[in-house]
Amino acid sequence: MSLFIERLDAAARRNQSLLCVGLDPWLPSMPMFDIPAFNRAIIDATHDLVCAFKPNYAFYEAEGLSGLLALEATIKAIKDKGGLVILDAKRGDIGSTATAYAKAAFEAWDADAVTVNPYMGGDTLEPFLAYEDRGTLVLTRTSNPGGKDFEELNVGTEGRPLYEVVTKRAQEWNTASNIGLVVGATAPSELKRVRELAPDMPILIPGIGAQGGDLEASVRSGVNAEGLRVMISASRGIIYASKDADYAEAARKAAAAIREGINAELGRLGHQWQ
Repeated sequence: MSLFIERLDAAARRNQSLLCVGLDPWLPSMPMFDIPAFNRAIIDATHDLVCAFKPNYAFYEAEGLSGLLALEATIKAIKDKGGLVILDAKRGDIGSTATAYAKAAFEAWDADAVTVNPYMGGDTLEPFLAYEDRGTLVLTRTSNPGGKDFEELNVGTEGRPLYEVVTKRAQEWNTASNIGLVVGATAPSELKRVRELAPDMPILIPGIGAQGGDLEASVRSGVNAEGLRVMISASRGIIYASKDADYAEAARKAAAAIREGINAELGRLGHQWQ
C-alpha cells in the first residue's frame, strides 16, 4: 500500500512536473457539449505533462445525473493513463456525514485525494484520515479574495492567523502522513509561511492563470527542500486555451508552457529532475 505522497512524488518525477490540471467543465465555455469526450481529449493531450488532475465536483453536479456520469468517465480516463485524481469537493460536516463523504470520495469515486474544509473541527476529518493510503487536503489559506476575511484573523492565546493554526493542527493530525494543505497562489507570503511551518507536507496551490496567482512565487514559496510536494493547479487557462476544434492541442501547449515556467524556476532554485 503506497501512500498518496509517495504516488505524488513518483508522478512528479516521472513527468518532471509539479503541474496539476483542473478539469472544470462548464458547457457555455466549452467548444463542444460532451463533457466526457472533452475531458478525455484534454487528459490524452496533457497526461505526460502533469503530476495530477483535479476534477472540481461542483461542475459535474451542476449537470445532474449526466454530470455525475461524466465525472465517472473522467476519473476512469485519468486512471487509464496512470494519473492521480484530486477530487476538489471541499467537504466538511459532522462525523456521520463525513463518513459518507469519505466513502464517496475514496470508494465510489476512487479519488487519490480529496479537498476538505476543517472549520468544524478535527472529528470531521477523521473519517477521511481513516483511508491511510489516500490524501486529505485541508483548506488553509484559499485563493479567493474573501479568504482573508477569516483565514487571516488572529486567534487563540498566541494571536496567530487562523491559517497558521490550521497548519499546526493539520500537522498534529498527520499521524499517517496522509494530510496535505491547500494554499492559494494568490497568497504567496502566506504560502511561504505555511511551508516554513510544514516543511514536508504536500500543498495544493490553486489560483494560477485566471485568478492571477504568481507562478514563480508559488514555486519559490511552496516546494520543499527537494523541490517537490506541491501541486500547482491551473484550470481555465489550460482547458479553455481554445474554443475551436484545436482545443486539445491548445491545452497541451498551455500546459507545457506552465510546466516549463515551473521547471525554469526550479532550476533557478538549484533543483534538477533526475
